[in-house]
Amino acid sequence: MSLAVSRGLNVAVPLLFESSLPGLCGTRSAPHRFDEAAYDGRLGGLHRCDTIGLPELSEPQVMRHFVTLSAKNYCIDTGIYPLGSCSMKYNPRVNEKVARLDGLANIHPNQPEGTVQGILQIMYELGEALKAITGMADITLTPAAGAHGELTGLMAIKKALSEREERGRNIIIVPESAHGTNPASAVMCGFKVVSVQANKEGTVDMDVFKAILEKYEGKVAGMMLTNPNTLGIFEGEIKNMADLIHEQGGYFYMDGANLNALMGNALVDDFGVDAMHINIHKTFSTPHGGGGPGGGPVVFSELLAPYCPIPKVVKNPDGSYHLMDEADAPDTTLGRVKGFAGQVGLMVRALAYIKAMGAEGLTQASRDAILNANYLQHELTEGGLTAPFEGPNMHEFVLSDHYLKGTSVTTMDMAKGLLDAGHHPPTVYFPLVVSGAMLIEPTESEPLTSLDRFAGDLIGLADKAHGCQDDTCEMKSSPTLTPVRRCDEVGAAKNPVLRWVKPRGVDL
Repeated sequence: MSLAVSRGLNVAVPLLFESSLPGLCGTRSAPHRFDEAAYDGRLGGLHRCDTIGLPELSEPQVMRHFVTLSAKNYCIDTGIYPLGSCSMKYNPRVNEKVARLDGLANIHPNQPEGTVQGILQIMYELGEALKAITGMADITLTPAAGAHGELTGLMAIKKALSEREERGRNIIIVPESAHGTNPASAVMCGFKVVSVQANKEGTVDMDVFKAILEKYEGKVAGMMLTNPNTLGIFEGEIKNMADLIHEQGGYFYMDGANLNALMGNALVDDFGVDAMHINIHKTFSTPHGGGGPGGGPVVFSELLAPYCPIPKVVKNPDGSYHLMDEADAPDTTLGRVKGFAGQVGLMVRALAYIKAMGAEGLTQASRDAILNANYLQHELTEGGLTAPFEGPNMHEFVLSDHYLKGTSVTTMDMAKGLLDAGHHPPTVYFPLVVSGAMLIEPTESEPLTSLDRFAGDLIGLADKAHGCQDDTCEMKSSPTLTPVRRCDEVGAAKNPVLRWVKPRGVDL
């Protein structure tokens, strides 16, 4: 088993508050006397009368603190990041350079259009590129991330049904293996969710699906389907499902979280899709993780294009660009779904990636992602781990915990063991339909050596697990090489400590 961490440096870093000493400072400014009387009343009695409580440290202390923390970061720049359904691919540095150009980084959304033609052109060209990649008729770039995109697409569906005076259609069909945001978005939009089960191949059971359509005839608003699904399997019946939904008078929403497996290989429009969000922070390489940022543009079919939100960049006959807003938008638009024009910084990075890759490069990236996932699945199953579904997968795959039966080791123990091996663990216990699931997505970024090392370490842990019969096993106490070991996750969720509390006797 390889080891990608340094034991000597792998120590806990104290909080800045814990390192504070009275009198220390990084920069001394000229003395300044605050004239409290001059400001009396201006702050409505809310001015602070006591010390702010910041730690007192020298500049070297502060620098060493944050540099040490940065050295502990695990990120795509340090190793494979195999989180399933996350597409943690490499973020090309040229994208960052482009996004930091003065003319892009130092502009304001309230500037006159004539002074921001460059960013408007970028937004327009990104929209046109994403429409070409998906084959769809229209697009909004403004949604903040995937779940926000889902909500936006469902709002368009709801408005379309309202204009048809079919408000009684309130059922959204969602596969049981769907991302949790799918049913959540549907409920937030006022729909009721009906779950459809999978067959033994891991795809939607068409007999169950047709029975649901029959049971709720006249009530179905639409369906939400991730393709490839969260098991990493392509839903081959997607066009048939979309046609049946349309025959019922509903709309078909596709979750585009896994577009990395499709770009250049298929057009979403050919599937019969009416709306789909695109996670540009996944498929198009913009940085994500740690809670954001994200970007969730939504593409629409001809049927739902009239409801596309604003603002939207349009190209004028003279070649200039205009940000269409409330003043000149069609009456059918949903209006605004986010402040200003959305996550513009990510749009710059996404277009830089698309232009650098080109159509051929995007197609190759998709195929390499599929190749890497299938190779890694083959190596792991040949090494004794178990996959619940046979046959080739797309860009990701899922393992079950069947190989751990008869041992005291769980999927969580395996994930913790990977930390000691120097890897970020995959997504665990999701999707919920697979026992002890481990969802793995290597992306196209990983070379063969990286895949082999990850596979070797995971197989080594599986072999070690077969010698564990009780909780005294070493694997039950992993990780042992990280500054923080196993946290009380239940306790943290029930009683979160969200701020540092000054201990008695400490003066700040």
